Parts: sequence; structure tokens; C-alpha cells
Amino acid sequence: MRTGDVARRAGYSVQQVRNLERDGVLPPATRTGSGYRVYGEPHLQSALAYRALAAGAGPIEAKEILRAFHRFPAARALALFDAAHARLDAERRDLRQAQEAVRAIAGEPIEDVRASDAMAVSELAAALGVRASTLRHWDAEGLVVPDRDPARGARRYTPAQVRDARIVHQLRKAGYGLAPLRALMPQLRGARRLDDVAAALAARDAAIAARSRALLDGAAALSALLAHAEAALAAEMNI
Repeated sequence: MRTGDVARRAGYSVQQVRNLERDGVLPPATRTGSGYRVYGEPHLQSALAYRALAAGAGPIEAKEILRAFHRFPAARALALFDAAHARLDAERRDLRQAQEAVRAIAGEPIEDVRASDAMAVSELAAALGVRASTLRHWDAEGLVVPDRDPARGARRYTPAQVRDARIVHQLRKAGYGLAPLRALMPQLRGARRLDDVAAALAARDAAIAARSRALLDGAAALSALLAHAEAALAAEMNI
């Protein structure tokens, strides 16, 4: 195959194929006497694997996995691939925990609120297991805005604000970005619209499922690449 053939079958431009070869994602192409690149099945499978893995694990990790397939024993590349799956599985577990936690936290009744029930920044940070600077950042972003001590100006979190902080903490652990949270939290504080939170978490769930499917497609291409390499090695040893 020529560069254009690989580009067309893998869904890349000709320059992208050259860049992937330059970056070690594709093994080096052979050259004709006149200098034209000649590619084979391993190059196509590498390009297909990278396309899928980039969608599932990100381009940096995808490049690392493909380079390992070309430069290291298969065990090294397989370990990297397993690690990508493990991280995705951890994200899915965090998402499930966030879904359960948000439902439980938002449904907690807040009654008989007293001034002594408020928490300082350091106290809430310790309770959540985050840094105080994280809470200050959430305040600056408008996610969880505490009251202020009239005398000293120090932040004081009411029980309702503590509950908001717990929800933000769970959503952040589930991979929810700051920008969507800025739009969501005012609605949650005002009307407690758990349907919005559920929809946001469902969208995150769908994104994880799509990445998992991409890793599955990448695995198929990597398997074909590995089988070709093993066949080539066996043929070389029989010569």
C-alpha cells in the first residue's frame, strides 16, 4: 500500500499517516528505489488501533501503547493496554458512587439549623478529604459559595452549603468538569433539580461506554497486529 491507501482505509489524511510514522505509532515504512513509502498490513492495523485507542484512552496513551508494540516485547504493550482498561473501570466505579451519593446527599433533610452547625473551611476540607484551597477555588468558581463571618470575614459553611460541597465533591470525582457544574449548581441549590444531575451523570456514563467500545475496537486491531508480528517471526525462524 502507498500512503494514500493507508490514509483512506484508516480515515486519516496523507500527512497524518506520515506524522504517525514519524511519531513511532506506525513502524517505519520501506522505501522504493525512488524514495516512495510502501506500507503493509501492520501499518494499517497500527493506524486503526491508534484511531480507536486515542478515542478510548487519549492520544498520548495511545501513542505509548503503539510504540510499545513496535519497540518492546508484547507483554509490555499488553500491560499498558490493561492499565488503560483499569483506569476506565475506575472511572466507571467513581461514576456509580457519585450517582448513589448525589441521590442520598440531596435527599437528606436539613432541619433545626443552628449557627453552631456551620463549618469552617479547614473543618469541611478535612471532612471531605480535600485541600482548603480546593474549597476556596470552588467558592471563586461559584460552585459552593459559603457565608462570611461578619466580624472576621472568614468563610463559614451552613449545612445546606456543606451538602452542596459534598455533591460537588462527588461529581468532580466522577470526572465532571467545572464549566458544567457552574451551570448546574445554581439550579440544584434553588430547586433541587435532581433530574438535571441524573441527566449529567447519564451523559458521563454514555461517554465512558463510548470510550470502552473504542478500546474494544482498538483491541481487535492490536490483536491483528500482534498476530501478524508473530507470524512474521515464525516465518523468519523457519528460514
